[in-house]
Amino acid sequence: MTDQKNYVGRCFCGAVEITVSGEPVAMGYCHCTSCRQWSAGPVNAFTLWPPHSLRVTKGGEHIDGYQRTDTSVRKFCELCGGHLYTEHPLWGVTDVYAAVIPEFEYVPALHVNYQETVLRMKDGLPKYKDMPAEMGGSGELLTE
Repeated sequence: MTDQKNYVGRCFCGAVEITVSGEPVAMGYCHCTSCRQWSAGPVNAFTLWPPHSLRVTKGGEHIDGYQRTDTSVRKFCELCGGHLYTEHPLWGVTDVYAAVIPEFEYVPALHVNYQETVLRMKDGLPKYKDMPAEMGGSGELLTE
């Protein structure tokens, strides 16, 4: 028996339901153009989980995907278009959008791709120019 906490998320119409278990490996904000265009917002709040932590518990037949780059396969509900998660196979993580799992306590720790930002955020968190070095980025930090 496990004491891991489970968090339930749904697409916009509720036809697709997912569950993530345990704790994410990272939480933060992405400012890249791709995430901004996909989310239709100035910044994307991410929670990165090991892929095995995510389970589709309802409506899996309604999940479709779109792959624009080698690093991301974005998953959404084909009925309502509601965003669900993004698989990042090169990094070995799955991004479940923070807004999709409302019961989860989102505590961001960093900003990535801050060189592309359109919304300056003065929150004291590290602002990576692109990505941390361990994820293949430069590891370069920018000032607030």
